[in-house]
Amino acid sequence: MSTNLTRRAFVGTAGLMAATLAACGNSNQSADSGTDASADSGSSDASTQAAGKVYWLNFKPEIDETLQELAGTYTDQTGVPVKVVTVASGTYSQTLIAEMDKSEAPTLFVIGNSAGVKEWGDYALDLKGTAIEGELNTDAYNLEDEDGKLVSIGYCYECYGIVANADLIEKAGHKVDDIKNFESLKTVAEDIHKRAGELGFDAFVATDMDDSSSWRVTGHLANIDYYYEEQDDGGWNECPAEIKGTYVDNYKMIYDLMINNSVVEPSTLATGGHDPAAQFTGGEAAFFLTGSWDYATLSEAQPNVKMLPYYCGVDGEEKAGLNCGTENCWAVNANASEDDQQATIDFMVWLVTDADASAKMVDQLGIMPYKGAAESTNGFLNDAAAYTEDGCYVMDWATNYQPNVDQYRAALVSALNAYNSDSTDAKWADVRTAFVDGWATQYKAANA
Repeated sequence: MSTNLTRRAFVGTAGLMAATLAACGNSNQSADSGTDASADSGSSDASTQAAGKVYWLNFKPEIDETLQELAGTYTDQTGVPVKVVTVASGTYSQTLIAEMDKSEAPTLFVIGNSAGVKEWGDYALDLKGTAIEGELNTDAYNLEDEDGKLVSIGYCYECYGIVANADLIEKAGHKVDDIKNFESLKTVAEDIHKRAGELGFDAFVATDMDDSSSWRVTGHLANIDYYYEEQDDGGWNECPAEIKGTYVDNYKMIYDLMINNSVVEPSTLATGGHDPAAQFTGGEAAFFLTGSWDYATLSEAQPNVKMLPYYCGVDGEEKAGLNCGTENCWAVNANASEDDQQATIDFMVWLVTDADASAKMVDQLGIMPYKGAAESTNGFLNDAAAYTEDGCYVMDWATNYQPNVDQYRAALVSALNAYNSDSTDAKWADVRTAFVDGWATQYKAANA
């Protein structure tokens, strides 16, 4: 099913981010772990001359050590006091409430989704026209309020799509760079599957429907419908009460291609037990649905890998990019003094433009969406950036608006399992029902 759309990079909201992207790592870090870099910098004279100061309430515990080092370096270089307080994983909201009520409140904090915009937007400085906004290489991770105020901007992101083993694809007589839309993907995948016995590998790895992998299709792949519907609607700022299912047939096209050209039979997916990552790294298949978090593991075993967009037969998809998103978005305190606001923005600009500072940040975060930031070593994130630089639109994570997510996805799994065992139009109609009617049902349940 193809529908003409006006394409644009998503501006406004990255959506409610998945729980799997919540701050992780050193969860024993707490709000008490923050240090004031100026106290230890040996630059007390310069510090007293600084016009403003910075207090960053950090959302990501795993980068605390790096931020403390960078804060000290910046204070040494500029005399501006920088304090970084790192919040324990899962406690950011309550800590932010407590800190914002203090006289020395954070000047830099995180507003990472539409719910945060509603709750904290009034506390955020409009970043339009600021120096840090000018350093962005995309506005795809910006969060705006209903009046168009630029509340927060992304400082890192992750991506997911179709990982392709370029070596295997070339061995089959094709080139990964020739895959530009669904038709070209279909041609390559079906040819590989047809000759799997001869080639020694198949097109797609298994995508089990147990908890180990079902999220690949009930969460990530489902974004096909949500994203394009969102664009038709001009962008979502909150979870819609219902969806139309306009692009469910496009979802079906790529889903059918995947399960019918796989290393395993569709009827075996319900029980699980397969290891798609091992199948891919072992060279058993050319395509794998996953994200940037798997780059190190996959590329170590299969160095020549590239991430492709979710091509699904939508008109104009030759300009599609990867599914990219984040809940790591900087906001500047609108109630801070002008000197502190300026000092904070200057510090942010330094983090994304200074060669050494941005290299340390990128090493921890994977990639930063800024023109002057160091180059990422994550190949899949570099693929995402390359698509963006080539004028392709970013597919934001609209899937994270799914209401009552566990219940909604469970119904999808049940319907897809029935379809996998009996791929008839009647069974697909049940999938559509779970997709569309299930959304409305779970929205009502979540908002009762």
